[in-house]
Amino acid sequence: MKKQENKNESNYAAVNHNVFVAPKRFTVLLLLFLFVICWFVQEKAGRGGGLTAATSQEKSLLHIRTGAHSHSADFNQAPSDINPDRVYFITDPAATLCQRSLNPPRGSVQKPQCEINPFLPQPSTLKWVAPLTDSALSPTYLQADWFSTALQGLNEELAISTIMRAPTATKEHNVILSVTSKTVSVQSRLREPVLLDCSFWVDPSSPLSGSGFAVEWRYQFRGDGRLVLAYDGKTDRLADTQEEGATLDFEGLHKKGNASLILQEAKVHHSGMYICTVYLPYIVAQVAVELEIVEPPSLSIHPSPLPLIVPGQTLTVECEASGFAPLSLELSWELKGADGKSSPLGSGSVTGHRQAWDGTYSQSSRLELDPAKLDLGRGGEITCVAVHLGGTRRASVTLNAIGFSTPSIEDSMAMVGVALVLYGLIKFVSWTCTGSGSDGAGQQDKVMLLFQILHNL
Repeated sequence: MKKQENKNESNYAAVNHNVFVAPKRFTVLLLLFLFVICWFVQEKAGRGGGLTAATSQEKSLLHIRTGAHSHSADFNQAPSDINPDRVYFITDPAATLCQRSLNPPRGSVQKPQCEINPFLPQPSTLKWVAPLTDSALSPTYLQADWFSTALQGLNEELAISTIMRAPTATKEHNVILSVTSKTVSVQSRLREPVLLDCSFWVDPSSPLSGSGFAVEWRYQFRGDGRLVLAYDGKTDRLADTQEEGATLDFEGLHKKGNASLILQEAKVHHSGMYICTVYLPYIVAQVAVELEIVEPPSLSIHPSPLPLIVPGQTLTVECEASGFAPLSLELSWELKGADGKSSPLGSGSVTGHRQAWDGTYSQSSRLELDPAKLDLGRGGEITCVAVHLGGTRRASVTLNAIGFSTPSIEDSMAMVGVALVLYGLIKFVSWTCTGSGSDGAGQQDKVMLLFQILHNL
């Protein structure tokens, strides 16, 4: 029985691969329809006493298509482990939900995440949203079954939130509002412009589409939250902004539903979660985007250049990593000998982190070089290695050492050359002093020539 259930479920992972170019802002190829396994989550009835309501979840199936009557020919029956009452036929004219990242390959371990919940339309009291529902009467259009869905594609490539309406006691759902982000997780270098993607679509046939909209971006990090900006689309004004350098593409917002947040210059304190919320009269949908500012460290070694190291002395070398974010960093040392071979020297004595005025961090490592414990040979190269989320950085200085090894071939050849020069000088002096028939002036000229040769050497 279990094998049969798995087989049924795998059948619903296979979809029609007829594709077409999506309208609006989408430039990827979309599926004509697909099936998505989802979890229906709702509060359990009868729980009171001021405690948080318990929730129940049921496995469900979303049959998503772009046309209202395209399901009869391609749907036979629900998998045996899904209640037929939890099969929902969803019409999405904009094909927002018909994304490749929501359709895993057959047999794939990774699955898209999906949750569907009952939704209650209601007015908002926020000052930039309240004008959307200034009428005291709720439209009869709201008298239906409403649901919200939250989906995340494979590899966190996509996040979608929708609000759907179904006539009471039916399973024919229509997408009224969808909010999408194609940048669920974003990394940026310091001081660079950042774009956090968010777009929305509204069913033009819905009575709610002609009453205006509002867009809000909020920031959250480790329990701390704040408003970034709020825009009142009904009156076309920026209702509030609390982040310097944060703005929207207002022309694209009205023409294409482009609600992406633009940060003109990335700073360390921008790291965190950003929530894009789109309001229509009585309904709201939102997606979350994670932003991380990643700046690799700059390395410097002191002293530079290094002094000559001799037997019986120790040399202290310090490596400073500065200007990096986030906090995590690993420092280590390497010694590359004259023979080209590298050997690790450990992490040295590492200091604590220090934070600069711009929010970046610095950290240092100190290493003591003891000739008695290290096979320094004729020296080599000392390298400081910093491993960081932004990449690995290296800084090197030359290490010169004397008295630690026997002469090399090059040294021996140099000594032979010096010996030959000295031998020639001795012969020259001998010739100068013992030469016959030379007067005093001639000998003086030879002595001056000898001094010139020695001076040139």
